[in-house]
Amino acid sequence: MVSLQKLEIELQELFKQKQYSTIIFEITSQTEDDERTSSLCNLLGLSRISNDNKNKDSLSMALRDFKQGFLKEKNTNHAIDCLANFITSSVLLIDLEKNYKFDFSEIINFYELTEKFCINHRSINLAMAMVYRRLNDTKKLILHLSRLIESKKFNSNDLCNYGYWRCFDKNWKQSDFFNFGKFLDQNLKVIPQDQLVEISQEPNSKIRIGFLSADILEGHSICYFLKTLLLNYDKNKFEIVLVLSNSKEDKSTDSFKNLVDKTINISKLNNIDSINQVRKCKLDVLFDLMGYTSKQRLELFKNRMAKKQIIWMGYCNTTGLKNMDYIISDSNLINREEEKFYSEKVIYLPKIWNSHCGFDFERKENSPPFIKNKYLTFGSFNSFDKINSDVVSTWSNILKKIKNSKLVLKTSKRQHALDRIKELFKKNGVLDSIRFIEREEVFKNHLNAYNEIDIALDTFPYNGVTTSFEAIWMGVPVITMTGYNFNSRCGESINRNLGMDQLIARDENDYVEKVVKLSNNFDDYISLRKFIFVNALKSPLFDNQNYAKSFFEALEQIV
Repeated sequence: MVSLQKLEIELQELFKQKQYSTIIFEITSQTEDDERTSSLCNLLGLSRISNDNKNKDSLSMALRDFKQGFLKEKNTNHAIDCLANFITSSVLLIDLEKNYKFDFSEIINFYELTEKFCINHRSINLAMAMVYRRLNDTKKLILHLSRLIESKKFNSNDLCNYGYWRCFDKNWKQSDFFNFGKFLDQNLKVIPQDQLVEISQEPNSKIRIGFLSADILEGHSICYFLKTLLLNYDKNKFEIVLVLSNSKEDKSTDSFKNLVDKTINISKLNNIDSINQVRKCKLDVLFDLMGYTSKQRLELFKNRMAKKQIIWMGYCNTTGLKNMDYIISDSNLINREEEKFYSEKVIYLPKIWNSHCGFDFERKENSPPFIKNKYLTFGSFNSFDKINSDVVSTWSNILKKIKNSKLVLKTSKRQHALDRIKELFKKNGVLDSIRFIEREEVFKNHLNAYNEIDIALDTFPYNGVTTSFEAIWMGVPVITMTGYNFNSRCGESINRNLGMDQLIARDENDYVEKVVKLSNNFDDYISLRKFIFVNALKSPLFDNQNYAKSFFEALEQIV
């Protein structure tokens, strides 16, 4: 009989050498299923998915190995490693195979069997966060990220994920975001200055501005707001550098390159080389368009790349970084007495904090759908992540109060998220009033779907931004609710700048009442809809030239 301990030692060395095929052969030829330890099962499963471009077959076999390894020992370190890999591989398979039916209850049951043994286990907490991300269970996702932080086994990406998901939590106050941001700042690596080139203090003939993003890609929402600035800047005064952190580029990336004076891509550079590359551009101002989101690069801003650094658009809250000098806002988003809870100095633009560049389609005024349908149709094309139980309860109350009304939602790419949303509406007794439509690959078709909506319903506390601009551009009114910080007041700022204060609710009850009142007076509703279509493009929401003027004037002031 082969010595399992000796075999494990030999195979671990082979694993370091990435000899995955050899490991698979040795384990399957020298041992039977019932002989393998949790450690061998784990090595076998890891070798299967490391040896292949992850596909359904390799992942399925690896899942069998990981599950077997977990069930053999359950509470040992090797068994818990197997469980972490079982969970992660399950999620990978779900993401890979869109129609793959998977029951998360087995994972949750396995986790509950071992929870007391792995509360501080990094891989398990990350894996369970992935599970609850797919299930759209924000509370439990936050729980596992919290455990990760409490165990002190975290990195900067974990901290950013935690801060981002707290934006969905109405119980987190702005002071909590501020204090967490300071904690994140303290845990970002400080790079010795002798490894970095100096930031140029020489005055430039033009003001040099940089925008850093990993999201300059076809269809990404940030593009619609950045384009407003790039089409409307004075090339005699300003020089703009696009700092890409995209690992891939597409036709949209190429079109943006043509709008600026210079482009660099730092996606493949380490932090030291990235900082030095940007510093060599001698920027007066550098904008972070990601914050805690996307492929964030906050450590670069921690170590400063430009004379002035500003957070704008990608993340609508404080970063907590001492070296993030400013945040772009407007008076609807941050109250003066709240400035102490933002580490950045607040730049208040005169009207709105952003402006959408609009779309290359002819706008056509459409009759309200209720005229032909004989019932009201509400809609929300926001991410399912933003649709929590409070939102579902409020929307359900609207459907119950307004006879025969319907609600249209765009389906999630994740089947389990869709299942969760359906279950929430079913518990509220209104699932039959919900219509789920598929996400459109052709963007014009996505916009045309707004023609089927009488009134758009905003989410809270995490408001829609791009979706609200889309609805308004199409002439559809948006009901929103006032919030308690920048992130939760975006809808309020949008409606105030549109002259639609009457569509801003104080709370959930007022939200329902405003919709019911509007639905009971079709004349007022039709007039309101007409006003929105006629005035939207003249409002600050789409007044690109005046927005760009105020934006660049603000930059001149701080430079």
